[in-house]
Amino acid sequence: MLPLISRAPRAIAIALPVVAAGLLGLGVTGCVHYTAQPIVPEQTGMTLESRSLSDPGLRAFIEKNLGHTLPDWPLQTWNLDLLTLVALYYSPELDVSRARWSAADAAVVTAGTRPNPSLNIAPEYSTNSPAGLSPWLPSIAFDVPIETAGKRGHRLTQAQQLSQSARWSVMTTAWGVRRKLTSALLEYTVARDREKLLTRQIDLQELIVRLQEGELAAGAVAGSDVTIARIQLAKTRLDLETTRAQVAESRARGADALGIPMHALEGAELLFEFESADVSALTSEEARRRALRGRSDVLGALAEYEAAQAALQLEIAKQYPDIHLGPGYQWDQGEDKWLIGLTLGLPVFNRNQGPIAEAAARRTEAAARFVALQANIIHEIDAATSALKAADEASLAGEKLLSAQRQHLEATEDQLRAGAVGALEVASARIDATNAETLTFEATVRRQQALIAVEDAVQRPLGTEADARAVVLEIESTQRSPR
Repeated sequence: MLPLISRAPRAIAIALPVVAAGLLGLGVTGCVHYTAQPIVPEQTGMTLESRSLSDPGLRAFIEKNLGHTLPDWPLQTWNLDLLTLVALYYSPELDVSRARWSAADAAVVTAGTRPNPSLNIAPEYSTNSPAGLSPWLPSIAFDVPIETAGKRGHRLTQAQQLSQSARWSVMTTAWGVRRKLTSALLEYTVARDREKLLTRQIDLQELIVRLQEGELAAGAVAGSDVTIARIQLAKTRLDLETTRAQVAESRARGADALGIPMHALEGAELLFEFESADVSALTSEEARRRALRGRSDVLGALAEYEAAQAALQLEIAKQYPDIHLGPGYQWDQGEDKWLIGLTLGLPVFNRNQGPIAEAAARRTEAAARFVALQANIIHEIDAATSALKAADEASLAGEKLLSAQRQHLEATEDQLRAGAVGALEVASARIDATNAETLTFEATVRRQQALIAVEDAVQRPLGTEADARAVVLEIESTQRSPR
């Protein structure tokens, strides 16, 4: 430290401690005070149990996203687009993701702050002071830190990129919620339609058993034929009970995906429309390129890499020491002494090599994760596209089989009217047609599952750009509004 001695008026010596006390008081009064927000499990549980599809806030959310008012509320029929908005409104997973984004935003504020100066008051007492002079030697000193080499800018950039990564993570979570909902809704629709097919099949099999029992009594068929028909009937009845359980289970999974209790779906009709539109917009090279550069997880990984870049720049900047200015004052037995000090660290034993190497390795890791993500996306797109192509071929074959079985049924019914065959042959032809319808339906389901996989791989629903935006609309505006 380099002391500078001055003959400033003694009033300054008296005023400085007063100013220091005032500054200290100002800092205390500007502090944020803690407010407790305890979690009461009973209340949170009741809130979750009270969620419903008739909530006024949900209606406002849906109307804002759709761009028009709903004439009736609550709705009786809910399709995938509407249910997606319900999931975005209620999903606990999204609430967690939004909270993480809020924390990352707060970290940006932290990164942008400048270090505060410090105040040191150190009064001294002289045991052999001259007569007539006060033995007390009051002194006051400040420490004003000055960051060098752009450290604050690098720190702020890193926090901003991590905040962007958290933002894109919200979008990725939204797609995960949609995927979960779509899967549950498809399973529910498939189980419900399969229940109808099995019910029809049971009616036909019961008719065949009755007819064969009549022919057995007349001695026209063997008892083993009737036994086989009864076994087939029992098997179909078991399949029907299993399918009914699947209907209830998939409906429960749908409620879980929506973030609402099971009873909230009572009275609501859930619809899933099987897509038959042109899917070339999802399987084109342009869609592939867009996915590789524009999926939310890709953009999030890019932001993480940029944050790693900024972290490396920050560690490199730390090679250069910060400066600390130390102005001060001391009243020394009638003399006013002013001083100013300059402090800086000396990079003698290390130049931050370790943290720099760690930051460089983390940047390499972030780059590797990004490349691995793109490789995984390529695999997802290829696998989903191949599955969709195979499902299209299976659907075409199923349609041909169903057409042939229906023609056979019509011919058999014509023969019945002509007296050439009996009712048993017609019932058997109807069973064959129902089986072909079931096979065709299963092929259609596999095609829809493959289409959903393609949508997830390119992160874009089949339809217009407006449909795509509807999946994540209002994510940002609801990020700090947990339900």
